Amino acid sequence: MSRTPLDILQQVFGYPAFRPLQGDIIAAVTAGEDRLAIMPTGAGKSLCYQIPAMARPGTGLIISPLVALMHDQVRALRAVGVTCAALTADTDADERGRAFDALDDGTLDLLYVAPERATMPHFQDRLARARLSLIAIDEAHCVSQWGHDFRPDYRQLRPLADRFPGVPRIGLTATADKVTQADIAEQLGIGTGNVVVAGFDRPNITYYVNQGASRTTQLTDWLEDRRGRSGIVYAPTRAKTEALAAALEKRGHRAHAYHAGLDHAERRANQEAFVRADDVIMCATVAFGMGIDKPDVRFVAHMALPKSIEAYYQETGRAGRDGAPAEAVMWWGAADVARARSQLGENGLDEAQARVEEGKLNALAAFAASTACRRIALLTYFGEPAPPPCGNCDNCLHPPKVTDVTEDAVKLLSAVYRTGQRFGLGHVAAVLAGDANERAVGLGHTDLGVFGLTPDKDMGDWRPVQQQLVAMDALRADARHGGISLGPSARAILKGEQTVEIAPPPEGKRRSRSRRGKGDAPKLSAADNPLFDALRERRRQIAEEAGVPAYVVFHDATLQEMAAARPATLTDMGRIGGVGATKLQRFGDAFLQVIDGFNA
Repeated sequence: MSRTPLDILQQVFGYPAFRPLQGDIIAAVTAGEDRLAIMPTGAGKSLCYQIPAMARPGTGLIISPLVALMHDQVRALRAVGVTCAALTADTDADERGRAFDALDDGTLDLLYVAPERATMPHFQDRLARARLSLIAIDEAHCVSQWGHDFRPDYRQLRPLADRFPGVPRIGLTATADKVTQADIAEQLGIGTGNVVVAGFDRPNITYYVNQGASRTTQLTDWLEDRRGRSGIVYAPTRAKTEALAAALEKRGHRAHAYHAGLDHAERRANQEAFVRADDVIMCATVAFGMGIDKPDVRFVAHMALPKSIEAYYQETGRAGRDGAPAEAVMWWGAADVARARSQLGENGLDEAQARVEEGKLNALAAFAASTACRRIALLTYFGEPAPPPCGNCDNCLHPPKVTDVTEDAVKLLSAVYRTGQRFGLGHVAAVLAGDANERAVGLGHTDLGVFGLTPDKDMGDWRPVQQQLVAMDALRADARHGGISLGPSARAILKGEQTVEIAPPPEGKRRSRSRRGKGDAPKLSAADNPLFDALRERRRQIAEEAGVPAYVVFHDATLQEMAAARPATLTDMGRIGGVGATKLQRFGDAFLQVIDGFNA
């Protein structure tokens, strides 16, 4: 007897109802229709192909570039009684043989493969002898040259799907603007009328953006109120990841480094430690995180600007996948923008793609420098209507005092132009201050009309103005030599057509501390409950005995609900979100014993 999608959701996964639009997507794919689903991380994308694959006859083919995600999902699905497999370079011959046998006899619900394997002719011939229930393409933005992570091998997936007419195909991604959405639909052969956008808002994430030097000190200060939480810290270089991990270890945190230069065994061990524990901080390059299906990451920190708003959204989306409160904090400066511009010029992009990438960088810099609601900026970038201010970002929680510095900006731009657009801020500031030093005299800059124009200002006064002008693309900095020159937006400011505003940090305080006081970190609703801690400890014990990550047993959100509801029987326990039939049978009594001890 076949089960309906709702039966599978409730009995296998233990959730009472579908999330908004999730049920519609699942119903359409189960009925044999194609869909492209644009859904934020944590909105339940995986269920949109897992449930139809289980509801339809045959095996669901899941194509993903993320090996870690495949293994995490297989591990989690097997824990709830689903028959599935992943074929990767790490799959041994016995496991591969069992997977193909199950595929052939129709008992395999889901088969995960990388796009490179999916496009191999002999693998497709093997699929042709089986029955496919659906073809799912995860991280579908990789098929678009307008996306932030284009992969040419994804262009071979449409011929694969076309080889199996009548098999529904579903593309899924969390990050795609309207142009990218249309391109994905065309490249995968999914009609534009089948695109479903579930929205980009992650209301459980609090966003902070900070400026200034001493970023490591600011990070370690910020983490004082977040001890015992799992998080990811993204750094721009391999050396920085190791330095940050060492600094955090010195402050008493459990921290590891992750980057492509580490020995494979060490990299894998560090990843396993992060996935299994609920208090490890991973200091990593952006090579880490894609496909890490860990729901209880409580914060993501960026120590420099990411590649684009799409990349920022995807990377910060690794926090709070369980829907519980999470945080995203980013540090940035004009040097980050200069470095990114320099890299754009070195990437060998054609003219059209270079314009796209430059536009993405400008949008990211404007987001970082903004004094308005962060969530409004993110959502409107992805084409959503502007919502009311969120009340859950730094600019909403602590509205900055905005200062109009247009007049100063004009003076700085003029001085940059008059001095030849090749000197750093220090020299330009000295000229404006009227410092007749040897260099200024030798260059003849003491004879310029801008010399001594602002004798009461020094370099420290000009730095925030420069930072804002760089974010507006009115100034550009040479990442190698430090010289600054006028950017495309300078003209409008010099002509009086555009104003410049800044929000300087309060005197004597680093912005990272002033925006949120000590002890002001958001708390999980049930985390202050001793029962919640006891349930987490029991989960840790069970996970260690079973050799699986803690979240495979139960998510934090499930334990929070247990701590609040205090179920007294297995029937009551079965009503808790995330407690399906298999997990109720395997773990129910153990957790009821913990709860009973607190009820006594």
